[in-house]
Amino acid sequence: MRRDRVDVTVPARLHLGLLDLEGGLGRRFGSLGLTLDGPQTRLSVTAGQGLTARGPDAERAERYLAKTVRAFGLPGDFHVEIAEAIPAHNGLGSGTQLALATGMAACRLAGLEVEPRELAFALGRGARSGIGIGAFEQGGVLLDGGRGDREAPPPIVSRLAFPEDWRILLILDDRIDGLHGRDEIAAFEELSPFPAESAAHLCRLTLMTALPALAEHDIAGFGAAVSELQQVVGDHFAPAQGGRFASPAVAEVLAWLEGEGAPGLGQSSWGPTGFALLPSEAEARRLQAAARAHCPAAKGLRLEIRRGRNRGATLAVSEAALVTEP
Repeated sequence: MRRDRVDVTVPARLHLGLLDLEGGLGRRFGSLGLTLDGPQTRLSVTAGQGLTARGPDAERAERYLAKTVRAFGLPGDFHVEIAEAIPAHNGLGSGTQLALATGMAACRLAGLEVEPRELAFALGRGARSGIGIGAFEQGGVLLDGGRGDREAPPPIVSRLAFPEDWRILLILDDRIDGLHGRDEIAAFEELSPFPAESAAHLCRLTLMTALPALAEHDIAGFGAAVSELQQVVGDHFAPAQGGRFASPAVAEVLAWLEGEGAPGLGQSSWGPTGFALLPSEAEARRLQAAARAHCPAAKGLRLEIRRGRNRGATLAVSEAALVTEP
């Protein structure tokens, strides 16, 4: 038998906030994240002519494919067929998931077993946050331990399941992109120093409030902690993105949802995607319909109801029989 095709489906994630931008204890950043059941990236890798890709985000996939081949010395040529892709530069982790999906599929097709963290490092992903790698590996709600003096991506130090009954209302603004690339690097360089006492508070808030509330399925406690984390970090990043939230329209919808009693609100990474944490499907549907009807800013946005995803990527290897001449 020979490996004929590898299919991969990878999930989007929400970046709920950075805990320690001060870094005085030797580790910096530290991320809290949540894996989503959608949107997702679905692709397949087969043998090809050269290193090619087709479909949404094909150009970026070709770059990751070429990096994978060089980094691991993979033999042969490969083609990536992308059926759907997480929207790029929306704060949903599209780059890391596309990189891991493309690289892992190519490695598996070539018969090479590689760890996601090793692959991410080779492809230049996970420089500040490890939650995208954790979402690929295992899903759920993830906390990484920040970037230390090693070059490897931050390690996942906590993973909890997202309750099956809870929902996430995504507020998506397709008209703008969140900061990325050189603009993102410049923003980090130009931000004012983050107070050590704020970092200490956010770490305590996460460990002693957010995670215990999640473990006990207390959405009021978890949501309040996430909202506070968002406020502190969002205000710190406001000079770089024009306010606590990147999209004024998303900001208006989030304020409206807060007035309606949504227990947890925020923006994922640099946005512009906003989110609301909600206790049930019924409440999510009620607020989705009410926002569309009564919040003028929602008119130009997409509001999608999502579940948490408590598993990582799915990968399937197809094999074909070798045919020999008689």
